[in-house]
Amino acid sequence: MTKTKKNSKVYLLALVPFFVITFLFEILPLINIVIKSFMPTGGGGFTVEHFVKIFSTRLYQQSIWNSIWISVVSALAGIVIAFLAANAASPKIRNIFTSVLNITSNFAGVPLAFAFMILLGNVGILTLIGKNYGISFLADFDLYTINGLLLTYIYFQIPMATLLMLPIFGGLKKEWREAVGLLGGNGFHYWFKVAIPSLLPSILGTFSVLFANSLAAYGTAYALLSNNIALLPIRISQQYVGEVVQNQEFGCALALVMMILMVISILITNKFQKRGANA
Repeated sequence: MTKTKKNSKVYLLALVPFFVITFLFEILPLINIVIKSFMPTGGGGFTVEHFVKIFSTRLYQQSIWNSIWISVVSALAGIVIAFLAANAASPKIRNIFTSVLNITSNFAGVPLAFAFMILLGNVGILTLIGKNYGISFLADFDLYTINGLLLTYIYFQIPMATLLMLPIFGGLKKEWREAVGLLGGNGFHYWFKVAIPSLLPSILGTFSVLFANSLAAYGTAYALLSNNIALLPIRISQQYVGEVVQNQEFGCALALVMMILMVISILITNKFQKRGANA
């Protein structure tokens, strides 16, 4: 046995715990969700009744639409702001900037909802300032609506998007801007003819991550609006919470729909990435 083959076996042996964890906590639950989503309530047999109910009932249609809308808008807003922030971050402050982003990217869920209640709730600090000084957009802002929820989603999307986009700006070479200038171009030509097209595959990959991050978000939405808004994660949780009514099979069907939406998003972004790479 050669040394190379022996090292390969050692590396494969070291990967065994990873494969075991992946199988137990990712592959096995996924298989279970797919199987249960096609089972009648209570188990046993095969049915597509759950999916018919999902796509024919207005409540679940609205849940799918709201989840997609919030995910797309928050991802786009996060990317635009992150693009500007990542571009503005100079090498001197990048380490400090990254540390702050690491902290804020983990500030989500119930603490984030509570923070927004303190700031923009019915008696929030900014709301009271708006009422006292006649600032209408603060005084009249309703946090407990889908637009208020969208604002909280955009907030936790920005740090993650910035962290993902900071490294890609390292791929921009100074020579490209100089070449555009020598050819008679300006800043507009540089960004929209050179920089953004070269960054587009990475930007699309970031969008896919942000879309999935928003689509599956649960804690912030539930803490802020409870069951008063139709979102896929909240509707999924309703099928498992409570001692009287539980419908795990229907919850699995909703979860499968959410996963399919994520896969579709990934496939679409991959297609655009290939087009951008070939352009």
